[in-house]
Amino acid sequence: MKQERWTPRVTVAAVVEHEGRFLLVEEQTSEGLRINQPAGHLESGETLTAAVVRETLEETALAFVPEALIGVYMTHIDRPDGEAATFLRFTFCGRHERLDTPRALDTGIIRALWLTPDELHACRASHRTPLVMRSVEDYLAGRRFPLDLVHTHSVGPSFSKS
Repeated sequence: MKQERWTPRVTVAAVVEHEGRFLLVEEQTSEGLRINQPAGHLESGETLTAAVVRETLEETALAFVPEALIGVYMTHIDRPDGEAATFLRFTFCGRHERLDTPRALDTGIIRALWLTPDELHACRASHRTPLVMRSVEDYLAGRRFPLDLVHTHSVGPSFSKS
């Protein structure tokens, strides 16, 4: 019997600071309302930077311009339903730009909000994962890696150019 190859789920997240506050989303999950950075899964044929731009737009209706990679994080989550998953998360920081045309937020996203580090720390129990606070702490500590640290080797036309 051939054993299935294990692979982690690849996700991206955006850390956006503006005037001492951080962009977050409040989202409905199977475990209730949770706070997270704009984040989501890498899709087939997508680069990591294209994924974080897309996810931020879908979840906040703001354009995200990645400027640096904060870090790559691996976490294992055991869910109450018995499911378990390992996530490999690429967290980027950058700036946001408002769009001229209003757009609806992604399904499950209740709202985008801006919190200070103290406010974010105070609501730790409602974070989607421990990586929410860790990403902000690493950002505040000055962790930055150039975007070209992550290289995408494009084999065909399916990869977006971002």
